[in-house]
Amino acid sequence: MSKYSHIIWDWNGTLFNDVAWSIEVFNTMLKKRGIRTLKNVSDYHNVFCFPVIQYYKNVGLDLDSETFEDLAAEFILLYHSGNSGNCKLFPNAETVLNAIYESGITQVVLSASEKGNLLSQIKEFDIANYFDEILGLSDIFAKSKVDIGLDYIKRKNVKDAILIGDTTHDYEVANALGIDCALIPNGHQSKNALLSCNVPVLDDISEFIEYVKRM
Repeated sequence: MSKYSHIIWDWNGTLFNDVAWSIEVFNTMLKKRGIRTLKNVSDYHNVFCFPVIQYYKNVGLDLDSETFEDLAAEFILLYHSGNSGNCKLFPNAETVLNAIYESGITQVVLSASEKGNLLSQIKEFDIANYFDEILGLSDIFAKSKVDIGLDYIKRKNVKDAILIGDTTHDYEVANALGIDCALIPNGHQSKNALLSCNVPVLDDISEFIEYVKRM
């Protein structure tokens, strides 16, 4: 089917559509502090970035009076105690996962989410069988997923892989892992932001099957 032996998927914003819910949670935090809220996805795209601590600064949170760790813990508590269970996979995501699985290409999830939370979300959709491994961080502070990605590539002796994500950070991670990258602009950053990476930007996850076949 493809030159790739492994496809490494980002989770939030790539397979799992939690964009609207993430905005709602952050607006709850901003309202509590009397800070201007995010009006829409465009507002959100204008400020969201990695590292996450910079995003917190961009929305106006005062990291001199509150620690990043406390704010991150508050976000995660609100995120998982509210309507996150109503978030869905992106349309066609499971169809794509199944098609790639049946082709024999190994799939992996590599996420900046804490691993326990990540496993709980994936379990809700009964799709864990599509993945060789589900890789998440050991804490909630979402600093980097490069190390766990490098560890996986070394352990599995991965030679030909592509990372599929929705942010410029995913492009940076792919570069650090020494693998190809393609991006989908339906998640946490705009298409214009992703185009700056000079890698393929697909309009929808459903395009990925044909893209992989061409490679």
